[in-house]
Amino acid sequence: MMFTLTEVASLNDIQPTYRILKPWWDVFMDYLGVVMLMLAIFAMTMQITKDQEDPSGAKPDSFTQQSLLKAATSAATVATFPPLVTKDLPDNAVHEINVQQQHTAAEKYVNQPQPTGVRTNLDYQQYVFINQICYHVALPWYSKYFPYLTLIHTIVLMVSSNFWFKYPKTSSKIEHFVSILGRCFESPWTTKALSETACEDSEENKQRLTGASSVPKQVSLEGKDEGTNVNSSTPMLGVKFSADKPIAEVPSSMTILDKKDGEQAKALFEKVRKFRAHVEDSDFIYKLYVAQTVVKTVKFILILSYTSTFLAKINFKHDCEPDIKQLTGYSKFFCTHNMAFMLNKLLISYMALILIYGMACLYSLFWVFRRPLKEYSFEKVREESSFSDIPDVKNDFAFLLHMVDQYDQLYSKRFGVFLSEVSENKLREISLNHEWTFEKLRQLVTRNAVDQQELHLFMLSGLPNAVFDLTELEVLKLELIPEVRFSAKVSQMTNLLELHLCHSPAKVEQTGFAFLRDHLRCLHVKFTDVAEIPAWVYLLRSLRELNLIGNLSSENNKMIGLESMRDLRHLKTLCLKSNLTKMPTNITELSPHLIKLVVHNDGTKLVVLNSLKKMTNLIELELHTCELERIPHAIFSLINLQELDLKSNNIRTIEEIISFQHLKRLTCLKLWHNKIITIPSSIGQVKSLESLYLSHNKLESLPPSLFTLPKLRYLDVGHNSISVLPPDVGLLHNLQHLAINSNKLEVLPKSLFRCTKLKALCLGNNALNVLPEAAGQLVQLTQLELRGNCLDRLPVQLGNCRLLRKSGLVVEDHLFDALPVEVKENFSRETSASFADGL
Repeated sequence: MMFTLTEVASLNDIQPTYRILKPWWDVFMDYLGVVMLMLAIFAMTMQITKDQEDPSGAKPDSFTQQSLLKAATSAATVATFPPLVTKDLPDNAVHEINVQQQHTAAEKYVNQPQPTGVRTNLDYQQYVFINQICYHVALPWYSKYFPYLTLIHTIVLMVSSNFWFKYPKTSSKIEHFVSILGRCFESPWTTKALSETACEDSEENKQRLTGASSVPKQVSLEGKDEGTNVNSSTPMLGVKFSADKPIAEVPSSMTILDKKDGEQAKALFEKVRKFRAHVEDSDFIYKLYVAQTVVKTVKFILILSYTSTFLAKINFKHDCEPDIKQLTGYSKFFCTHNMAFMLNKLLISYMALILIYGMACLYSLFWVFRRPLKEYSFEKVREESSFSDIPDVKNDFAFLLHMVDQYDQLYSKRFGVFLSEVSENKLREISLNHEWTFEKLRQLVTRNAVDQQELHLFMLSGLPNAVFDLTELEVLKLELIPEVRFSAKVSQMTNLLELHLCHSPAKVEQTGFAFLRDHLRCLHVKFTDVAEIPAWVYLLRSLRELNLIGNLSSENNKMIGLESMRDLRHLKTLCLKSNLTKMPTNITELSPHLIKLVVHNDGTKLVVLNSLKKMTNLIELELHTCELERIPHAIFSLINLQELDLKSNNIRTIEEIISFQHLKRLTCLKLWHNKIITIPSSIGQVKSLESLYLSHNKLESLPPSLFTLPKLRYLDVGHNSISVLPPDVGLLHNLQHLAINSNKLEVLPKSLFRCTKLKALCLGNNALNVLPEAAGQLVQLTQLELRGNCLDRLPVQLGNCRLLRKSGLVVEDHLFDALPVEVKENFSRETSASFADGL
């Protein structure tokens, strides 16, 4: 033989881990294949052994020929005494031996009766020749090649059964799936998650028995007291909590997870997510399995049909009429096939096995087409566990899970844990709480600019529970945290006033929402799409300040996606940093109480501002980077406006400024970072102005009427092209801050130093040659900027500015060093009293 049974059986072998994808009928067909393989090899061994046997030996060949034409004593003699083996002797020696044998036989049977029949004149070699001729001519081909055909058929069936495990495009996916499935099954997190589910189920049963009637009353009473349908409007995560209902804590044994196991479980979640995305797009594995099942079925029908036809042709007796009369003198022989009986029994056994194999194939086809295998539902798993969000899967992913169910449904149940976002969030929460302890978080708490306790958390997987134990915290900033959940424990943070959610979608439980609704004062939400703004934000009735930073409109949806703000009853400040083309109509709902509106665009032109006319209670308005070319007329309707900031627009002319005279309360006007060329003389009509910002424009001169504003205390015209400061500046007796830096001034008017209330004078980056001695009259000066000019020295009279210190004097070092020693000492003196006066 050219190969062993083990080598042939290896065609039917697969990796042991793949057995979970083989249903019972595939396993049964594999065993049938092994039996058929053994039967084929047994028959083939017999056939090969018979074919290779020496036809000239003493043992008869597969055919025994008897002549039907003659029989004689000599024939009987040949049948009784077969000739000696003489193949190596010469012909004359063979003839003598034959003659001696005939004489010996004649003498021995002299007294015996003569045999009947026809005498033949054939010798042994002729019988051997006839035997071979008749084997190839009279014996049907199926009797000769049946063992080989059965071997080929069996090999084809074996290859077809496991082809989907071997094909490159499917084997890689199957190997990956089996690997992930095994890890999910053995993962400690799977056991803990299912155990936690069982714990929760027992807890729910306990509550159902003890307090099933009291809980609904608490929820309904809270809804009545608060006057808001919290249950229907507030997003919930997990179990709903009432105000008085205790929170069921998970036992510590369920929440403790080894760090290594936790990291492995996280990696498994990511692998499952990527594998699902990769496999659900195709149904190639399903089609290949169906194709190989169909091939096996067709092969079974083909084998059964033609094998049953040839079964009757395997006979023991055969008539042979070879064309060898010229050699033997006879034209017809009677032949026997001595393996016919054994081959017939083997063929019947083979057909029985094929029939059983075919029935298994037909059942496999019935199972494949009985229901849609390209869809898999985890409905049963969702009912038995708390992971109600396990999604249904499709295509090859669904088919593989159906195959696994035929092996053991527990695999799919444990695998479903890693498809649940709730399960993944629980794992993250456990790992997060294990890493971020109360002591670690407390070390990160800092004091901000307004002396508030602040905590900034960045790029965590979630919100650690220990945060809720920081009861003194006032400001909480959460940035790039994909899953934020405020549980009922947030009610412990009684000092929390300000919350920042930067690309951190947040969900809140009922009790936690009730606390935030009544205590939170300032909220910052930064997002990519307006749909990411939590719905509960619009229900925070105690909120004073709301900052929304992100895309409030898109090309597909021209409408602003803000929801109704009527429940924000105490909102005073609204800041929108977005790409608005028009003012949201929703903000008119805030008109009775909104006093500050800030709109920072990203360069998108703000066209429609009609909604502003209704915001009559506005005190402060900021419109930054809105591509405005003129001052919007809607602003002139804001009779209570006190501060207007139009920074970073494209305003070139401000002829409408005369209309500001009707805004009697306007005290601060900021037109900085624009393209204004001139200031109209009508600026003098806005008598209420106290602060005017005109820096970073294209001004070349200042109108005299500007210096007739009696209340002006702050004037910033820096970063322009002003070459002359009018002497009328001395009329601003209340001026405390003058910034005219980064211009083209060469001389300062003496009248400037009559503004004795000046505390800050910024003259840097000009072309000044001399600082007048009258500068010493500015006795309240605390800040003087002179760097970037052409000064040769500083006047000694600066020493009279007793509130001016070296830190407030911005000048080149060599000019400061040239001052008298006593002046320098005066600037360097830091007495507590004078420092306080300077502040």
